[in-house]
Amino acid sequence: MTTKQDAGPDVIAARMQALMVRAPLAVGFVKSGHFEAVSDEFNHLFGHEDDNGLVGQPLRSVHVSDAADVAILQRLGAAFSSGRPFDEEIEYVRRDGSRFWGRLQATPLAWDHPGGEALWILDDVTAARALRMQPTWTAKHDSLTELANRREFERRLSEHVGSVRKQPVSVLWIDVDKFTDIVGSMGAEVGDHFLYGLGQLLLSKIRASDFVARLEDDHFAVLLPNCDQHYAQIVAEKIRAGVASYRLRWGLHRTRVKACLGVVQLQNSLETVDAVLGAAALACTEAKAAGGDSVRVFVSAGGFEELAG
Repeated sequence: MTTKQDAGPDVIAARMQALMVRAPLAVGFVKSGHFEAVSDEFNHLFGHEDDNGLVGQPLRSVHVSDAADVAILQRLGAAFSSGRPFDEEIEYVRRDGSRFWGRLQATPLAWDHPGGEALWILDDVTAARALRMQPTWTAKHDSLTELANRREFERRLSEHVGSVRKQPVSVLWIDVDKFTDIVGSMGAEVGDHFLYGLGQLLLSKIRASDFVARLEDDHFAVLLPNCDQHYAQIVAEKIRAGVASYRLRWGLHRTRVKACLGVVQLQNSLETVDAVLGAAALACTEAKAAGGDSVRVFVSAGGFEELAG
């Protein structure tokens, strides 16, 4: 949140109070093992409806046991001391004794003082977690990004390949430029966080009828039903620009990346799923060979069209 430099402490405090009351987020500030301030949504999540609720209460009051409380605080401290945010699913207990699973995202307010006050953001993921535990979900999804996996993408694509198409269908192949450099310099955990964020970004750039999957490593694909080559190019360019402007922030780590995209519209010469994906990947390879941060369109065997870069 950006504020003017001359905003006094009373104004800042009023803004913060308004945010805590009105924002539909479960947000809390934690210090010395206690809740210093929490939003209304945070209180409601734990079954507290009164004005004060969890303010002043120890963190132990929301953890399921003494052992869990100690272990969670140790993991929080270890993450902060190493310059990393804390992002984990934890089982919590409500005021009435019932339990739920929450995704806790926590960071210190000042990274040069990791043992000081921290910001907690909490989401109830009980239903999502139960869904992920089902064998059918696991078989169709990538566990890291929670997008569809390659097997499910190929199954969806096979419904269009070789059929008599009344509407055009296109596929995008996405490859992050120099992603191995991020993993090499910042570590696998930062890379995993980035891939999850990239998956969410891709979802924000497409229609509800489209289908996104992580194929492997830093390769993603998008299935675009009822989408011709021209519109697929527009979507590809929007994704390319979105990735280029995306900023990875993970604790003390800051970086940015770019991506190449290959575009292909299903055509009679591409008779199999492998042929379609191969054409999209080949177009993407052409984009990378041109220097990265660009889009290429597979027109026909051996033919490519440049869109951006």
